[in-house]
Amino acid sequence: MNQGFLVLLGWAVSYGLTGLLRRYALKQSLMDVPNARSSHTVPTPRGGGVAIVASFLLVALIMALSGSLSGRQVLALIAPGILVAVLGFMDDHGHIAARWRLLGHFGAALLALLCIGGMPAIPLPWTEVEPSWWLLALGSFYMVWMLNLYNFMDGIDGIASVQAITTCLGICLIYALGGHLDLVWAPLLLAAAVAGFLLWNFPPAKIFMGDAGSGFLGLVLAVMSLQGSWSDGRYFWVWLILMGVFIVDATLTLFRRLLRGDKVYEAHRSHAYQYASRYWRGHRPVTLCVAALNVFWLLPIGFAVIFAHLPGLVGVMLAYVPLVMLAGKYHAGARESASAVI
Repeated sequence: MNQGFLVLLGWAVSYGLTGLLRRYALKQSLMDVPNARSSHTVPTPRGGGVAIVASFLLVALIMALSGSLSGRQVLALIAPGILVAVLGFMDDHGHIAARWRLLGHFGAALLALLCIGGMPAIPLPWTEVEPSWWLLALGSFYMVWMLNLYNFMDGIDGIASVQAITTCLGICLIYALGGHLDLVWAPLLLAAAVAGFLLWNFPPAKIFMGDAGSGFLGLVLAVMSLQGSWSDGRYFWVWLILMGVFIVDATLTLFRRLLRGDKVYEAHRSHAYQYASRYWRGHRPVTLCVAALNVFWLLPIGFAVIFAHLPGLVGVMLAYVPLVMLAGKYHAGARESASAVI
C-alpha cells in the first residue's frame, strides 16, 4: 500500500476522530474548567489527544502489515504507547496517584527499550559511550522525563502539537537527505496525526489534548529518537536539539521549583512559555514563536551535526544557550509574585 496515502489517512482519521471526541466531550460535560493555575479562561472540551493515539497506532499497524515499517519498530511504539495513553486517559477521567503513574511510566520505558534492543552507542567529541547497564538506566530516565516534560509543556493552545510537528518534519528531512529513508515514515505519520488534531487545537483551541495525548507524544518521540540512533548515533543529538525548547523550559522550571521546595507534581503555571503567553496576552504568538525557533534556529544546527560534522554535544550546547536565556527572560520556574515585570 502507498505510504503517502497511509500518511494522509492518518491525518484524516485524526481530524475526523477529534471532531467526534469534541462532540462527545461537550455532550458528557468533559470540560477543562479554568482555575487559578490554568492558562485559559474559557471552559474547553478535553481528551482530544486520544485521536492522535488511535490514528497513529491504527495506521502504524497497517504500515507494519504492508511492510512500510518493521514489526519490531512498530511494536516499540505501540506496546509502551498504549500503556502510557491508557494511564493518561484514566488520569484525565479521574485521578491516579503520582507514584503509580511514575511506576507505569518506567514500565513503559523499560518495555520500549526491550523492544528496540536497549540503548544505542552515543558518540561524544572525545569517545563513544558504548551500551551498558548504567546507560540503559539513563535511557529509562530519559524516556520518562521526555514523557512527563511533554505533559508539563502542554499548557497553552497548539504548543505541544506544533512542537511535535516541527520536530518530526525536521528529522524526516534530515533522515531523507542522510539516506535513511526507512526511518522517515514513523515520524512523518506522527506529524500527520498531530496535524489533524492541530486543526482543532490551534489558538483559540476548540479541544485540549489531555494527558493521554501529551504523555503518548512524549514517549513516542523519545522512542523514535533511540530508534534513529541505532542507525547513526549522531541522530540522538539531533533529536535533543530539535526538542530543545521543551527540554530547556521544562528542565529549568523543574530544577528551580525543586530548589525552592515546591511540590513538583502539583499543577502550576510557572513555565517560561506560560509567562510569555500572559506577557504577550495570547497563546498564538508564543506557539508561533516556538515553531519559528524550531525551524530557523534548531533545525539548521541539527543539519550541521549530520552534514557539517559539528560534534553532537557541541551542537546541543550551541542550540540551548539562547533557549536558556529566553527561559530566564520569561522567569521559568519563578513564583508569579516575583515575576510581575519582564
